[in-house]
Amino acid sequence: MALPLWKRNLYVVWFGSFATAAGMSQIIPFLPLYIEKLGITETSAIESWSGLIFGATFLVSAFVSPLWGRLADKYGRKPMLLRASLGMCLIVFLMAFAQNVYQLFGLRLIMGVVSGYIPASIILVATQTPKSHSGWALGMLSTGGISGSLIGPLVGGVLSEYMGMRLVFIDTSVLLLCAFLASLFFVKEKVVVSQKKQPSIKQVWAMTPHVGLFLAMFLTTFMVQLANMSIQPIITVYVKLLSPGAAHLELMSGVVVAAAGLASVIAAPILGRLSDRIGPRRILLYALLFTGVIFIPQAFVTNAWQLTVLRFMLGLATAGILPSINTIVKKMAPEAITGQLFGYNQSAQFLGTLGGSLLGGHMAAIYGIKYVFFSTSLLLFINAGWVVASEMLVKKRERKIEAARGGLR
Repeated sequence: MALPLWKRNLYVVWFGSFATAAGMSQIIPFLPLYIEKLGITETSAIESWSGLIFGATFLVSAFVSPLWGRLADKYGRKPMLLRASLGMCLIVFLMAFAQNVYQLFGLRLIMGVVSGYIPASIILVATQTPKSHSGWALGMLSTGGISGSLIGPLVGGVLSEYMGMRLVFIDTSVLLLCAFLASLFFVKEKVVVSQKKQPSIKQVWAMTPHVGLFLAMFLTTFMVQLANMSIQPIITVYVKLLSPGAAHLELMSGVVVAAAGLASVIAAPILGRLSDRIGPRRILLYALLFTGVIFIPQAFVTNAWQLTVLRFMLGLATAGILPSINTIVKKMAPEAITGQLFGYNQSAQFLGTLGGSLLGGHMAAIYGIKYVFFSTSLLLFINAGWVVASEMLVKKRERKIEAARGGLR
């Protein structure tokens, strides 16, 4: 029996997301070493350039994501997959031949303009999947990116160690080319290009039902990414504090980081299927609350293995957040502006990634690492309250509309 189109496309873009995440995650951990290889030798300068070069892509992507979403609504989602995968393939290939940090910085800026394979795949799956299966499909899709992010640093480390850092960029370029070819030949989409002028930003919000709930979803995406990325850069430092003088510190740090990702791979499809049964809003609220709770004991652990267990539990919780948000956006967004609304949500995610990577390090330096966990937990609890309040306002408005309709009968 042939697979339905939406499911076949899901498996293709799952592979594309896996290849993209595996490739890009090979590069990020070694950027400081590559910057040093390009002639920057002072530690403070390496740190400054690392922050600039890392953040450049996400900052630019945050601004252009709504534009790509707008074009996806007009011309289809497949062209966005092809544009992103081929564009990133070429830019990453050029990074292998950068001669100085200015060239690398410029290429990372351009990367921010052309990137967006995983966001485009989310829009494709969200718009093609029947509503009764959207939670499972978006949860399953998220495991592709997470799995790639787990494997990428390992492969990148081996390649960098034995064959040189420049080959890591070439390998990433090949993976992105694979994502391009898979999307080109196997993703099927029927698109009727609209001759109508695309709605302006003001018109998009006028067409959007329950604007407050959408804003709550965008804020939640931003806060969750901010929370995750504020912790991510300092995990290795925290493991070192918990295990002074321990051998194989890098391996131990890798296990701690991987624990959350592994848990999310396991939990995302399960929570996605559950959201199809009980609703994504309930999954989102419970996941936010559980995530906020799990961050607190991480500040009180006494060894790396306790931290690993808590990070695994954290991964189980966070697996339900972003797929639930994507499902809510998909179910509530008018079809004509789905891509644009997803574009705004992706902008929030990119800004959260950028803000978290800057905030966590500064807060840890000023107040200590433990306070990063406390502040992150507090932000998530506030966010959960915001979601509940927005939900109550939506229900109140719906009751008023029903009452008005009843009065007209």
